[in-house]
Amino acid sequence: MTTEITGAEAIIKALIEQGVSTIFGYPGGAIMPTYDALHRYEGDDFRHILVRHEQAASHAAEGYARATGSVGVCMATSGPGATNLITGIADAMLDSIPIVCITGQVATGFLGTDAFQEADIIGMTVPVTKWSHQITSADEIPEMIAKAFKIAQSDRPGPVLLDITKDAQNEYFIWEQPTPKNKTRLLKSPRQPELQAIESDIETAANLLNNAKQPLILAGQGVLLSQAGNELTQLCEKADIPCALTLLGLSCLPSEHPLNVGMLGMHGHYAPNKLTNEADVIFAIGMRFDDRVTGCLKSYAKQAKIIHLDIDPHEFNKNVQTNISLCGDAKSILTKLIPLVKSKCHKNWHEKFADYQQEEDQKVINPSINPKKGGLLMAEVMEQLNQHLPSKTIYCTDVGQHQMIAARYLNLNHPLTHITSGGLGTMGFALPAAIGAQLGQPDETVVAIAGDGGIQMNIQELATIFHENIPVKIIILNNHYLGMVRQWQEMFFEKRYSSTQLPDTDFTAISKAYQIPAETVMEREELSNSLKNMMAHKGPYLLNIHVEKENNVFPMIAPGKSVSEVQLEP
Repeated sequence: MTTEITGAEAIIKALIEQGVSTIFGYPGGAIMPTYDALHRYEGDDFRHILVRHEQAASHAAEGYARATGSVGVCMATSGPGATNLITGIADAMLDSIPIVCITGQVATGFLGTDAFQEADIIGMTVPVTKWSHQITSADEIPEMIAKAFKIAQSDRPGPVLLDITKDAQNEYFIWEQPTPKNKTRLLKSPRQPELQAIESDIETAANLLNNAKQPLILAGQGVLLSQAGNELTQLCEKADIPCALTLLGLSCLPSEHPLNVGMLGMHGHYAPNKLTNEADVIFAIGMRFDDRVTGCLKSYAKQAKIIHLDIDPHEFNKNVQTNISLCGDAKSILTKLIPLVKSKCHKNWHEKFADYQQEEDQKVINPSINPKKGGLLMAEVMEQLNQHLPSKTIYCTDVGQHQMIAARYLNLNHPLTHITSGGLGTMGFALPAAIGAQLGQPDETVVAIAGDGGIQMNIQELATIFHENIPVKIIILNNHYLGMVRQWQEMFFEKRYSSTQLPDTDFTAISKAYQIPAETVMEREELSNSLKNMMAHKGPYLLNIHVEKENNVFPMIAPGKSVSEVQLEP
């Protein structure tokens, strides 16, 4: 069956073919024909969310993708609309998030003439996308959109951008409806990468693990992307191997699992950082040995045999030299590996982790152990969230001190319940990401956690939350500083607090101006009831929680230091 339609209508129909139900975007001149077509297709099964800034559209698409495991979609006009998407696109690239971005562009005849709102968005985004392509003819649209989805979610996921000229949107062409017998286009395909690692390498990896005295697993987001949490748990339990998680790997092994020894990296837990340089075999799964994890590379795990499992071959030996490289999907390779691994017991090795954890508990403020004194601490807020919120709550955190505190203290016992900006470290991420996560998982509680600095970078999205009645819960940990920068200034710049102190902003009044109920929490004794009020309210709710102003995050690996030099105090 064939029908003559415009390119703009083809965009919408092709998205629907891919199973898209939600688009985040902002209209403008060069994308207006597509919004006109969108108007005719919107309904209960296909909706557009009008954000208040294009950067929020790309972050919301990220949040949707992270919470659902599917592709997020955002749309913007040409020029500044398109360039405003770039921060979210770069964020998705570094964190391997599958999103498809569609931008309008000036008509083909005006390309290269510096026309109104013309910008070379393809040239700008080539370094931060898996694939960018400009469409100048309507008949390209169905196949290119299908290709975009395939690229975004295949192998190592990531962002894709399609830039579509205005004349291509207005042009008529013959739309061929795909049928089961004659699928003329690439249709949505599940992420099922082939097993690439050779059997002998998997056997060698198993032998290394079987002969290890002090093995350590480092698990990253690749475990979540491949849905390999069960396989990871089976491996850890069968071989009795402690497992440490990267920031983006959090939730791939339950926080309360006895073999979960905590988070790696600059503000990770003491034991896994210290013992990285004592492990004899390290098995890295779906992580890229980021500098925030490794500290000084010259002294990183030189004593260990390193097995690296990753779907992206470019990650092998990029930062850390490995003994065995297993290229492929984590779930597929772990499924092959587990039968080859022997049941083991590493009691003495586990005791070392327990001893270091005890030392951390004694020196670092832990609200579960140490008495509470002075001002309200961010860690106490996390403890209260663990008590008052459902176990499957999805947390979207911004970037800074609160992000590290949340990662350290939140109980994350279900996969895909921790969403944050890792590689790019994007302030302003949490609020729009929470919008996307909530729309992707409407039956779950979604909480955005931000500092008083980061929340203001996309605070306009309170209007989106109100307009769409999105029941996101918002927690601002307000310490009146750009906290992480202030901590560095205190530790490394002799307390020269340059441009980091923030005025006392009345976020409760701002929230109420957007018709979102809000409370300010000033004292420790008020916190529990305020959280109960927040959870009792069925719609969006904001808590402005004032916390200790100069409370630093420890442990910490100072810049240039080894992971074994991790500090528990200044």
